[in-house]
Amino acid sequence: MAHINVPEGVPGIRSLVMFRPETGKPLYELAQVLLRGESTLSPADRELIATYVSYRNNCTFCYSSHAAAARCLYEDDELIVDEVLKDMQEALISAKLKTLLHIAGKVQILGKEVTQPDIDAARNLGATDKEIHDTVLIAAAFSMFNRYVDGLASLTPTEPEAYAEMGVRMAKGYILPAQPVPQP
Repeated sequence: MAHINVPEGVPGIRSLVMFRPETGKPLYELAQVLLRGESTLSPADRELIATYVSYRNNCTFCYSSHAAAARCLYEDDELIVDEVLKDMQEALISAKLKTLLHIAGKVQILGKEVTQPDIDAARNLGATDKEIHDTVLIAAAFSMFNRYVDGLASLTPTEPEAYAEMGVRMAKGYILPAQPVPQP
């Protein structure tokens, strides 16, 4: 049960956004820009970064839902998500993505953990400044989202099917559904 009075039966961040749409709208807009906006990183790779950070933060709702979205976006390569969560260094992903995940993991601990050699390693493997920037911002934003969801004890489904459905919806984007206009 959530720590505050949110809509019953609505999982994760959605219930918190419904509770306070004026703060939820900019959060959804940020997720849309970071995970679906123009980028040389694929939406699947950006979802994977969000999943990786959420997994490291032990936020079951966020890592399960974003893992489901990443699986949808990777399509035939959906097992990449599980490989990364099991052992990122051994996963069958590009060396560049591994360096970006390494940076994201450091941000998840503490932003100051990221060092110039981390940045140089990513650049040496072809990462652009925008990709590095967006990786850091995804990691920072998802650390906040994880704390938001867990700090208010929002509903976290235990059935994998619930996350599969969320993943399909989330793979399409993060535009906040229209809220009904209150009648006087």
